[in-house]
Amino acid sequence: MALISKKKAVYPVSKALYSFLSTYGREAPIPLSYTDLLRFTDSISLLDDEGNDTLWETVLYPEYERQQLHERLVKIYAQMKTDGNTAVLKHLFIDRIDLCTYGNTQPFRVRIKNQINDNYDYFYVKKADANRIYGLELEHRLSPNRMDYLVFDETLIEAHIEGIPGNTYFEKYLQDEGVNLIRLGKEFVKFTERCFVRLLGDMHSSNFVVQVTEDFDGRLYRIRAIDFDQQCHEGNLRVYMPHFYKQNNPLIELIMQRGIMTPDIRKQYQTEERTLIVHRMKASEKPLKDLLHAMQADILAPQENVITLAQQLAEHYKAKELTHCHSMGKLVQKCLEVVRAQQS
Repeated sequence: MALISKKKAVYPVSKALYSFLSTYGREAPIPLSYTDLLRFTDSISLLDDEGNDTLWETVLYPEYERQQLHERLVKIYAQMKTDGNTAVLKHLFIDRIDLCTYGNTQPFRVRIKNQINDNYDYFYVKKADANRIYGLELEHRLSPNRMDYLVFDETLIEAHIEGIPGNTYFEKYLQDEGVNLIRLGKEFVKFTERCFVRLLGDMHSSNFVVQVTEDFDGRLYRIRAIDFDQQCHEGNLRVYMPHFYKQNNPLIELIMQRGIMTPDIRKQYQTEERTLIVHRMKASEKPLKDLLHAMQADILAPQENVITLAQQLAEHYKAKELTHCHSMGKLVQKCLEVVRAQQS
């Protein structure tokens, strides 16, 4: 079982990281900060459709403040979706602002609604944390998924990632007759490989979503991370391996019971995903190089975590040079180099 040692601190965004974000269009002035949303005067528990407490709270603001906040939030949404063109979004309004009271950094989730057809979307306002930002950018560069986010000062804006929360999917849909367990198992192996290669930790079922697409001959699956706080922070190698989390056991045990994932098949899927990662590295060579350059100089974890993880990775990859890495950023870079060399 993978264990997180303790609650992670928020690591500040360095000048080098800000420079990268500015160069690649991730840094932009926004009309509101995370702390502005803390000025709520009351809150009510948010319940799901079955009346269960979601552990989110809908926050309430004085009327004079609410109107200003809502106008600024619509502008932020426009910055993300239409490069700031609010003219095409004049029919949108802020329907609700929720606060996650149990999260590591207590993010706000904003629900924005179309007053013409009642369609809605979400985005998040969070404290800017270096681990999370590196995680978002590595996801953007090394996975099949594109990430939309903006950073300004100490505030991070993130687009919503659609999908069924992993824990909900395992509880409600995993045993459905139409589930293609072979394809879902394949995707979980590939997802695990994407997390491990770039050292994204804490991928238990509450921290990823399952996207299901109906294809002409069955269902296709994509598992997507939604929490990036534990990007290269912990010193325990198992933290970066989703199959070691007990929350993921419903899927793992079902796959084992059906006997559909032999070591040879699992190895095939791992190799497929590593090959794709190498292709993505080549396609993003310059921005990835710049990102890792900034990352190497950043402190993203206690030094004892770096030392312990470097030793474990060196043993795993049989690459002694990893023990000479003295930062989490350097470890990520070296691991990617090792994977690239192994796939060539």
